[in-house]
Amino acid sequence: MIALPLVSPQDVPLDDSLVAQAAAGDLQAFEAIYRQHAGRIQALCRRLTGDPHEAEEMVQEVFIRAWQKLATFQSRSSLSTWLHQIAIHAVFDASRRAKRTPTSPIDDAGAATWAAPKSSTGLRVDLERAIDSLPAGAREVLVLHDVYGYGHEEIAALNGITAGTSKSQLHRARMLLRERLSQ
Repeated sequence: MIALPLVSPQDVPLDDSLVAQAAAGDLQAFEAIYRQHAGRIQALCRRLTGDPHEAEEMVQEVFIRAWQKLATFQSRSSLSTWLHQIAIHAVFDASRRAKRTPTSPIDDAGAATWAAPKSSTGLRVDLERAIDSLPAGAREVLVLHDVYGYGHEEIAALNGITAGTSKSQLHRARMLLRERLSQ
């Protein structure tokens, strides 16, 4: 990933102006959009995937999709909301592809990938690590519902599940989180 310098909000035109310029092919305008939004998109992808490396790949995918579809952005929602939707769909698409590709439950180090993270004696597992250790479906529902405020119907539509499944995944995620945080 290319490291771009941070820009203060006063130095950057409004999203609508940037979108119009970027849609017309202005790479500098798109670069400014990237700088403004990449951090939040990366945080969302990190929370949904539980893997910082996969999240970085997802950020790249999100901004490739955004560049390709920028001309279709209609300002009915904010650019940030539109980018979040692209990110959620990118993560879920990758998750669906991964489910179709058989993989081993053992990672390169030989540890089971579903194993809870080990904590030092007397130390509590921090919240991020506990969330990362959740099964993918439960983690996705927890993050979308409790962190980003999506309703069960929205989560169901995004993830191709029923609202009841979303509710049970959320319950499961919360129970597992309590268990892991109490260790």
